[in-house]
Amino acid sequence: MQPLIDHARTFGRRPEEFAALAAGQSPQVLFITCSDSRVVPALITGARPGELFELRTAGNIVPPYAGAHPTSEAATIEYAVQVLGVRDVVVCGHSHCGAVGALVRGDDLDAVPAVRDWLAGATPRPTGTPEDPEVAEGVQSHVLAQLLRLRSYPCVERRLAAGLLNLHAWYYEVHTGAVLAHRPQTDAFTAL
Repeated sequence: MQPLIDHARTFGRRPEEFAALAAGQSPQVLFITCSDSRVVPALITGARPGELFELRTAGNIVPPYAGAHPTSEAATIEYAVQVLGVRDVVVCGHSHCGAVGALVRGDDLDAVPAVRDWLAGATPRPTGTPEDPEVAEGVQSHVLAQLLRLRSYPCVERRLAAGLLNLHAWYYEVHTGAVLAHRPQTDAFTAL
């Protein structure tokens, strides 16, 4: 913890670098990814403060839209799309994902009921090879399922229909740093 504290103490000593951020934000991208500490959106994309609006959830799950019972995730998506007017949304899964791995393997998660119940919302269950430590196939199918779910959000649906929004499915390899993007023409994830 101490290295983090030390950095935080010196971080604010360059106010000129951050002054413009006080005027507001205008990110062009909503980046939805896993809460995993090995996945750092700004590091992966090279984004500076104010350039990415982030939503991080266990397993990069986009919960089903439920207008009568809003979730924090739905509020974040709606704000990014409707208020900030992001032009692109990236759903980014990653290799070695514990959440997707647990789903692919069918792990018993009764000892962590909140995790178990959250992951139950990841339907359909990701496909993949349970023995694969990278869980590549499972994560990639899961990312595409979350992208489909995202399309069901009314604000996303409207912006897509108007040609004002683009959706992207990415797969990040934590062991290599490589980023793959889904190509609908070939239905494959290939290098960016």
